[in-house]
Amino acid sequence: MHERQDKKTERQINAVLHHQAEELKGIKFPNAADLDDTIASAEALLKELGYRMPHNGIASGAEETQKKQVTVPSWDALCAEAEAAVGHGRELEALFTEEELRQNDAAVQRLNAEYNALHRLDKIDVAISAVAGILGGAMDILLVGIPQKTENGLKAGPLANYIREQFHKKYPPEEMEKLANSEESKVPYDAQDNRNTSEYVEGLSSYYHRLLSLGHDPLLGFVVGVLDIMLGRMTTIDKNGRIVSQVMENYADRKETDLFEAIAKQIAHLKSDVTTSMGLPAPMMSLFNLLQFGSIGEEEQTIAEIVQGMYYEGYDFIHFCSMSIPVMVVEVVVRLGWAIKRIKEGHRIRDSIPFSLNREKHPKLATMLFIGHTAATAINTGKICFTKNPMAINYPQWLAFAKYVFGQLKWGILTKPVWRDSYVRDRLGDALQATHREVARELERFSEDYVFIFS
Repeated sequence: MHERQDKKTERQINAVLHHQAEELKGIKFPNAADLDDTIASAEALLKELGYRMPHNGIASGAEETQKKQVTVPSWDALCAEAEAAVGHGRELEALFTEEELRQNDAAVQRLNAEYNALHRLDKIDVAISAVAGILGGAMDILLVGIPQKTENGLKAGPLANYIREQFHKKYPPEEMEKLANSEESKVPYDAQDNRNTSEYVEGLSSYYHRLLSLGHDPLLGFVVGVLDIMLGRMTTIDKNGRIVSQVMENYADRKETDLFEAIAKQIAHLKSDVTTSMGLPAPMMSLFNLLQFGSIGEEEQTIAEIVQGMYYEGYDFIHFCSMSIPVMVVEVVVRLGWAIKRIKEGHRIRDSIPFSLNREKHPKLATMLFIGHTAATAINTGKICFTKNPMAINYPQWLAFAKYVFGQLKWGILTKPVWRDSYVRDRLGDALQATHREVARELERFSEDYVFIFS
């Protein structure tokens, strides 16, 4: 209904504008130059005849006349008169000449280009993003490396080895073993084989039970694992991708009914497992057991089998933390470089804090992060292709890349056209408001000599 009313109002406005334009065309305005000459000749003639000329527009001895009255018709009367004169089907564009229409289009195009320029990266922006991506990719290759089982445990690059050592210092395996044997960390989903299950779970063993059990996932565990603790259950995705959720009757004493006690037990259990020989899987790594397709490598393995092999070889939560550092470096370098550049351009420090990715406040930051993570992901892709080893995959980097690709596509396809249209409309609205103010000033000046009577 509102749409029909808006269309009716638009038709009325167009009709009134067309009618007024036709009325203006019918007015014959005198030539200003000829008019001045005529006035000068008349004044000279009156002086010769002995008439005294008016002073400040008022003749000598004359009294100022009262203001003239001007009747202003109502809007309905204007619409009725206009529609009777020009009809209903007039378009606004018909009021303009071809040249004026081209000028209007050019003005809109300039505003579009002005908005695009706010989001267009310059050479320094691109350089910051590229340097960040190259630095992150180089760290992944040179410092993180690929984990390998050795006589001295898992070893990879210098940075990865340092992170693993820090985990072992913070959570010594001896103390974690004591914690694992205490009641405060025992959970119902920790069956290491099928001796305590009522429903058989394919692949459940001391090597793979943490990968198969969703409660051991560092992220999903705080939902699925906590629910399993409160319900006395174990939820798994077995080696063949089958989801199994079963009551663990033999572990009924490990159940907790209080939510906060269940969360505390979940944290204690994850802590006890983090530095074990087959540690916690990377976040959401268990979900890859569902991907029972693909034919990868000489052995034609599925994606699920590849991921299971990666976990067995040491692709665990600690290595995930090591791989996250180059990703963090990309974030820090891009955000810090963007902030410094903003401050040097004259922006306030408060407006240059590089946390928000709101493109209205920080037009370029999200795009720069997208470029930085794209460069780092491309380098990681080269590392994978060169080594032909799935252990070379930087899982956190690909997660970051997926996040920024989604954001960039959403921005380019959906958000940017809408915001650009709004920007153009606002700028045109500002120009219209300026015109309205000018008309109001002229009307106020005109009202010094006239009284308006609204019918």
